[in-house]
Amino acid sequence: MAQHNQFTLLFKRRFLPLFLSLTSATFNDNIFKNALLVMLAFRLSEAKADALINLATGFYILPYFLFSVTAGQLADKYDKSQIIRVLKLAEIFIVLLGAYGLIYNNQTINFIVLFLLASHTAIFSPVRYAILPQHLKRRELMGGNGLAQMGSFAGVLSGTIAGTLLAGYTNPGQPGLNELSATMTVIAVLGYIASRQVPQAPAPAPDLRIDWNPVSQAWRILRLTTKNPSVFYAILACSWFWLVSAAYLVQVPSLTKNVLGASEPVITIILCCLSIGVAAGSLMCETLSRGRITFGIVPIGALGMTLAGLGLGITTAQFETLSGASVGEYLRSDGAYAVLIYTALLGISGGIFIVPLYTIMQDRTDRAVRAQVLSLNNVMNALFTTIITLINIFILDVVKITIPQLFILMALINFAVMALLFYRLPEFIVHLLIWLSSHLLARTAYGKLKEIPKKSAALLTCNATVKLAPLLVMDTLQRPIRFILPQWFYQSPLMHFIFKNYNIAPIVYGPSEDKTQLSAEIRRALENGELMCLFYTQDQRDSKLTDIEKPLRTALIDTSAPLIPLVLQGLNYQAPGNRNAKRFNLIPKVHISTGQPIAVENINDSILTR
Repeated sequence: MAQHNQFTLLFKRRFLPLFLSLTSATFNDNIFKNALLVMLAFRLSEAKADALINLATGFYILPYFLFSVTAGQLADKYDKSQIIRVLKLAEIFIVLLGAYGLIYNNQTINFIVLFLLASHTAIFSPVRYAILPQHLKRRELMGGNGLAQMGSFAGVLSGTIAGTLLAGYTNPGQPGLNELSATMTVIAVLGYIASRQVPQAPAPAPDLRIDWNPVSQAWRILRLTTKNPSVFYAILACSWFWLVSAAYLVQVPSLTKNVLGASEPVITIILCCLSIGVAAGSLMCETLSRGRITFGIVPIGALGMTLAGLGLGITTAQFETLSGASVGEYLRSDGAYAVLIYTALLGISGGIFIVPLYTIMQDRTDRAVRAQVLSLNNVMNALFTTIITLINIFILDVVKITIPQLFILMALINFAVMALLFYRLPEFIVHLLIWLSSHLLARTAYGKLKEIPKKSAALLTCNATVKLAPLLVMDTLQRPIRFILPQWFYQSPLMHFIFKNYNIAPIVYGPSEDKTQLSAEIRRALENGELMCLFYTQDQRDSKLTDIEKPLRTALIDTSAPLIPLVLQGLNYQAPGNRNAKRFNLIPKVHISTGQPIAVENINDSILTR
């Protein structure tokens, strides 16, 4: 079973048109927004510019509260590909109106267009996240989300740079506005052409009745989501990410001017480091997770955000402020590269943090309400962003702390909030322990695993002499696994914690277990289509698994589920010439593969332990 390469999705119709539609939308959104903000800042007095910029920020956030939850319902009720095409067609007319407003300096039209573009993004966001599970295989979701996140930030970065640069050539006799308008229009048209190729995505809930009240609908979906803790906490963690991002991102211009003492082009360089970092971190997720849908790398991203934030805060606090330094002058100063490196690391950690959360939301939400849950995530993101904006104003203008102090404070708060989040949902820590086991305690590789069914029931058997073995299997296999464990194995405090919070309770057996009840429990799991895995030791094999053998054989015969040997090579070592003495290996290289399935009719007294 070769690991999937996420970049192959860029050559497939089921992903590429959506990727281009998404990237073009974020590009146009940001090129117009940043051009407008730059023109307001440089054409008007400081007081009037500040007032209009704050108004523009409000205009941009408001649609997420007004339209996100309705968009989620529409995406569940209608074909998502049709919704995308309608949105991309509307984008053409919106940017044409925006071009008119910019060229003729009509602020009323400009603010209307800003509102329309934000509404366009608010409606598009739940649709594009909800359509991915319909077009991608489960093992492609992590990589697909990484590419989508990378495309989003590529659009944000390129749009921000283009908007800022072209807005600088808008004085009389300069062609900046014409080029800006032409760029937006061409990108919108190309995006619409790409959207025409998005494959159909049939509605999962065509009979859904639309609730047009955003408050009541958001409350209903919130109550529904709280019944699924992993999705609920994924939404909270995702919204926290956007809160932390906003806390750092909004301060970049002021940090550059007042703390670093650098000129405007340095702002672009810092934003590039952050955006490229997020894109790189997003693309790393599939490799780090091996395509599995897991919380395992989320704590790594959270810790990285804290450390990078602390590094950025401490470095900028010690930075000797320059005076209008050019890019070259800034780069020659002490600490300049450290600021850029910490900014990039903040972005990389953020990408590693956010992509698994979106994937968990997509994978663990009922398909009939998937877009509605993702729309709630949009609302929560906007709410958290609004809250941190108000808090920043208070602590910077009233409390009078410095921007470096704000960065350090945010890093410390991030650590505390993440610790609380992981305490509330131990599955984060469980997945991290599984990930660490497979990446640091062993060098795990896998080979032939195609014998394991993708959906139907099966029983895997594996000889394990160390407790690391089940964790390696968890990290390797794509499907959730119901383990069958000996009592002494489960009683280990660490293993008990892991299996208790693994989401699927194991079946524990021992000499005192009721064989009839044990057989019924195993049969019930197999009838439900679960993938099960029996772990036994050498001693149990020699005694023919008397505690579990008969219940297992009965359940397999009753359900006709296949029996598949699972082979872990390299985990158990023996010293040469002594078959009973084990040789210790600090970081063993483990290879996991399967043997040939054993038909029900061939199951006998000893076949379970081969």
